[in-house]
Amino acid sequence: MDTLAIKRFGGTNVTVVEGDVTRQQVEAVVNTANENLQHKEGVATAVVRTGGRVIQEESDTWIREHGPLTAGEAAVTTGGMLHASHIVHAVGPYHDQENSADLLGQTAQAALAAAAAHGINTIAMPAISTGRRGFPVDEAAAVMVDAIRHWLTENPETFTEVRLVGFGEDDAEQLAAALRAAG
Repeated sequence: MDTLAIKRFGGTNVTVVEGDVTRQQVEAVVNTANENLQHKEGVATAVVRTGGRVIQEESDTWIREHGPLTAGEAAVTTGGMLHASHIVHAVGPYHDQENSADLLGQTAQAALAAAAAHGINTIAMPAISTGRRGFPVDEAAAVMVDAIRHWLTENPETFTEVRLVGFGEDDAEQLAAALRAAG
């Protein structure tokens, strides 16, 4: 796994790699989820395929107990058979939704807050809302990196690493460019 970019915010290394978020050697991975945590497409399908049916079962239980999530919110389940012990299910906005950039930033921060609440030290996150939800990767990357930078600055020493994972060379390069450009 080659690191394409690295910066330190609030005592945390933020890195960018190319790869499959479900295969990362971290304590938690972020799943780009829908409101009802039905894992039937994109990253969510890969999470269940790699981590096992227990992830969908735990997600169903979470929804029964707490109700649907909205854009900008996150929920946590175990990682099933993934290397990661936890999955942070984060619901990103649709690109054409009102205040979509703000909601995307809130989603990235909600994922970090949920992981921190579970005592997680390392987390891997894909580019949220770039699939069916329509965000161009470069725009999503810039919003996410800015939100992560702000959150880590306000919550120093919470994580040892926040890893941004681009699925494919182009996504990884877009994430790396956003990280390099961050203040």
